Amino acid sequence: MRSADRRPTVENARAIVDASRYLVLATADAERRPWSTPVYFAHVACREFLWVSSPEAVHSRNIAVRPEVGIAVFDSSVEIGTGQGVYVSAVAAELVDGAERALEVFSRRSLGHGGRVWTLDDVRGDSGMRLYRAVAGTHSMLAKDGRPDHRVTVELG
Repeated sequence: MRSADRRPTVENARAIVDASRYLVLATADAERRPWSTPVYFAHVACREFLWVSSPEAVHSRNIAVRPEVGIAVFDSSVEIGTGQGVYVSAVAAELVDGAERALEVFSRRSLGHGGRVWTLDDVRGDSGMRLYRAVAGTHSMLAKDGRPDHRVTVELG
């Protein structure tokens, strides 16, 4: 994202999400101990974020007991002081109903990045992996108005 294009706009938010392969997922356990981890993701209109993880991973166990999550999507390759990101508050869960449609979205993005097609067998039974979805509540970006960490809402609905 060019320096002039750091404004908190719908177009800029969508461009950041579309260009990024990983999001940082912030979770907390039942005792409110925080945990964050990067996950490869796909999305539906920047409203539904999809990823595949082991149900035994810390973030997956955390989601099982506390589904409220935070998400940050950003380009970590830009110069210091020029970055912009999309911040999302969401509710996450393992996705069982509607998994076929979500796997189509996830597989299409995976193939576009040199990955593979994912099937229901890959995320069910004894596969060791599950499909997760976070549904966005709010999106925000840095205001870029000179105040540190001043975020403004961006309506991506």
